[in-house]
Parts: sequence; structure tokens; C-alpha cells
Amino acid sequence: MTEQPAQLDPITVEILWTRLISCVDEAALALHRTSFSTVVRESHDYTCMVLDPTGRAIAQATRSVPSFIGTLPMSVQAFLKKYPESTLKKGDVIISNDPWIGTGHLPDLTLAAPLFYNDVLIGFAGAIAHMPDIGGRRRAPDNRDIFEEGLQIPILKLYQAGEPNETLFSMIRRNVRVPNEVLGDIHAMVGASEKMQLGIERLLAEYRLPHLAALTEEIIGRTDVAMRRAIAKVPNGLYKATTMIDSFNNDRPLRIECSIQVNDDSMQVDFSGSSPENPSPLNSVLGYTRAYSTYALKSILLPDVPNNEGNVLSIQIDAPEGSFLNPRYPAAVEARATVGHYTTSAVLNALALALPEQVPAESGIPLHGFTVSGKQQGNPFSGIFFFSGGFGARPTQDGLPTLSFPTNVSNTPTEILERKFPLEVLEKNLIPNSGGRGKYRGGLSQRVVLRVTNPEGLTATLLSQRLKFPPVGRQGGENGSLEKILLNGKPVQGDLPFQLKQGDIFELELPGGGGFGPYEQRDLAAIKLDQDAGYVGAQVIAP
Repeated sequence: MTEQPAQLDPITVEILWTRLISCVDEAALALHRTSFSTVVRESHDYTCMVLDPTGRAIAQATRSVPSFIGTLPMSVQAFLKKYPESTLKKGDVIISNDPWIGTGHLPDLTLAAPLFYNDVLIGFAGAIAHMPDIGGRRRAPDNRDIFEEGLQIPILKLYQAGEPNETLFSMIRRNVRVPNEVLGDIHAMVGASEKMQLGIERLLAEYRLPHLAALTEEIIGRTDVAMRRAIAKVPNGLYKATTMIDSFNNDRPLRIECSIQVNDDSMQVDFSGSSPENPSPLNSVLGYTRAYSTYALKSILLPDVPNNEGNVLSIQIDAPEGSFLNPRYPAAVEARATVGHYTTSAVLNALALALPEQVPAESGIPLHGFTVSGKQQGNPFSGIFFFSGGFGARPTQDGLPTLSFPTNVSNTPTEILERKFPLEVLEKNLIPNSGGRGKYRGGLSQRVVLRVTNPEGLTATLLSQRLKFPPVGRQGGENGSLEKILLNGKPVQGDLPFQLKQGDIFELELPGGGGFGPYEQRDLAAIKLDQDAGYVGAQVIAP
């Protein structure tokens, strides 16, 4: 076997990089196809990644949740502190759902398996997936600490040298409402890691490479240079913006203070001045806050380069300990997605001051996760499905309707939802006039009407947002619509779990995206198309 060259030429790097991504994509597809739950199989709430022996990200699956790709390297680095390289064997699988070293809340399980080639550790296969249940009170908005939120799994070996940890498997099975689905998804994650192992072994054998070290350095180094070049195009300076979000206390909304300092080819993002952690699950651990902050910057500055460690070397993200963007254990954190999605908005609101013609208007975030549980004919059910608001108008195009952002999980198809849960979808329509007007219109939101069909009823939770603070338009564009929640025709707020009975009708109107640019500059043909399609009412301001 020939030795790996000290440096790879650009063409070889591109070929190997693409092949490596293909290996991870195949693993992600295996995870998707063999999973049991709708949250993985239909909503695609998972990721797969290859990391180097120190936990640096090398390549991710093409379809990956942004927060997961930001937190998985941190998790593997934490795994290595407990299980150093000298303790690892082929067939080991390490697992945890600790929010403070992982994705920020308990339903997401993080898994990593060491990759060996010729008995040498060459990296890790990592996977994260959102479980359909993790015990506890689920996504209850009135949780007060993490002990109410479900089973906590510290850093442990799920498999040791290929042998399953039956005690841990039994513990998980005993603490979740739908054990067959949860364990099925865990086995799918393990299978995905084995798929990555086989794919990388074939890649190394085909190109006669002893390891991935030289390729890793080329990938990370080239990406770092590209990101620094992108940052260097942003004018130096300090840019500050305030973003307000709803809390579960009507008298005290939450405040995100975001400042971005640009110094030549590096950036520092600071959230000093943001609201303190609060006695509700609206708290985002620092790793999750960092993940969605760096994602916001990458989406504007360097969207076309595949994600890896090189994207974050020039970016520093800080939030004060004890704030709701960096809470202390054992704070409740189940609703961290709500906060994290607003973190992306906060960063973009500040970045828009530096790049006013490149940053889209605010989207109708956060993604709404509708969680249901109960019993049907004596059998337990539990799961989560998602609905999305409108995407913010872009600097050169209208916003897209009902597009999930900044996460990219999918809406659950109606047929799957009705088959899996005791619910009937009565209506699912676009809402006219929900997108903010502008030279470019914000994306329309949707109205979803659900009826409970279960004679035994069910428990539902919905973490409401955008009840007071609409998605903000950009550069003269108008704001998007606010959210509305109705139960049996009466307005309600999702600050407590709902105990629904058979026949109850739950109606959700999601927020629309903000507009971009003055409406007076909108093209007359675009206005007519909107009217003909029913996207807007009859009122028109002539340009």
C-alpha cells in the first residue's frame, strides 16, 4: 500500500471530498429508510457526519439539520474526554442526550462510533436523530427544569466491541412511551454508522490511502480560506440589533441583543444584554446558540461550500452564562428550538446593517412542532409533527410559502399524520395577505385545522410564538402576519398543554414572511399574478 502524499492536488481533493459526502449520504439514506418514527422517516429530523479523530467535522450528509451539524463535533469532543482514544475499540458506539454537550434538549440522541482502518483510529461516524418520545412531560411549555423533560442519558457506551449494553437498552425501553419506535430509530442510527464505516473503508482501499488526515487538512484549510475571504468582503465595524420574542409570561417578552464585530477576515458575535434564563423551557444552551448563529452567517456569506470545521474557525460566538442563550444546568430547555431559530433571525438582523442588500426579511419562524400523546384502544402513541410559516422575501425574489427555516425538517404529509395519529386534517391552506408586502412579497403562511378522532382524547402541546412580534420586513418591506391559535373557535395561547377530547377542533394560523423593499416598487405584473392566484386581497397601491 502506497503512502498518502503530504499534499493532495485540487482535483484529487474535489474527487475525494465528493466521494466522502456520498458515503455519508448513503448512510443517511439508510437511517431514513430503516427508521421507525415519523419524525425521522417523514420529517427528516436527523443528520449523519464523518469527523476526524479529534472530533472535527469533515463531511456531513447533504440533507442535515443545521443545528445538528453545529453540535455534533462538540459532542464527539466531549465523548473523547470520557473515552480517550486508547479506550476505544472497533464495534464501540457511544451515546448521550446531554443537552449541554449535545443538541440542546433531551429528545435528540447523539451517537458516535470510532472508525478504524488497519487497526488505526481514522475518525468517527456520527449521527443524531430526534426520538418520537423520551419520557417526561414532553414539550410542555410549563416545564420548570430538565428533570420534568424526560430521560437523561449521560455519556455511555451503547455497544462495547460490538456487544450491546443491555442494561442501557432496558433503561431506555422502560422510560419511553413508544419503546419499539425509539429503539428502532436507535438501531437505524447504529446501522448508519456501520454504513459509513464500510463506505470509507472502500474509499481508502480504492485510492490506496492509509487514513483521512491529509484530505481532512485540505478540506478544512480550503474552507477556512474561503470563509475568511467572504468575511473580508463585509465592511469592518460593529453592528447591533435587538430582536424581541414572546415568552410564556405575557408581561415579560424575551430580548435578544446581538452585536457583530467584523475585523478584516474574522467575526465575533456577542449576545451580552440578552434576557436571563427563565423558569420555562425557552432556553437555548450555548452549543445550540452557536450552531444557529454560525449557520446564519454561513447561509449569507458562504452558502455553496459543503459544511465542515473550516466554516467556523474565523467566527467566535459568545453569550453570557446564565442568560437564556447560555443557561445553567438544570434549566428547562425543551423549547430550545424556538429560541435557537430566533438566534438566526437576531444574527441576520444585525448582519443586515452591514449587508443591507444581501440579507432576506425575517421568516415566519419558529417551526411549529405539534406534539401529541395518549392511548388509542389501549395502545400508547406519542409523536411530533411539524408545520412551517412563510419564508422571508429575498433581496431579488419573493419569499417561498410554508418553507421551514432555519431548520430544514419537513412537514408531515397529511396521509401519514392521519394514519399514525387519531387526528383528521380538516383544512390545510395558504393564507392570503399573510406575506408582508414589498417590492418582493414575503412567503405566505398556512392555516391548519385538526379534529381529534380518538374517543379517549389526547394531550397536545404547541409552543406558541409570533403572537405579538411579527416577522420584520427588510429595507422598507412590510411585516409578515402574526400567529393565531384557536381551540373550538376561541383564541388560545400555547403556554400550557392542551387536554383535548374527541371532536375538539384545533386551528393554527402560522406567521407569514416579511417583505423586502418598498411596495411602491413592486412590478405591476407581479401584483396581478398575486391577485389572480388569490395570494392577496383586492387592495392595491399602484407603483
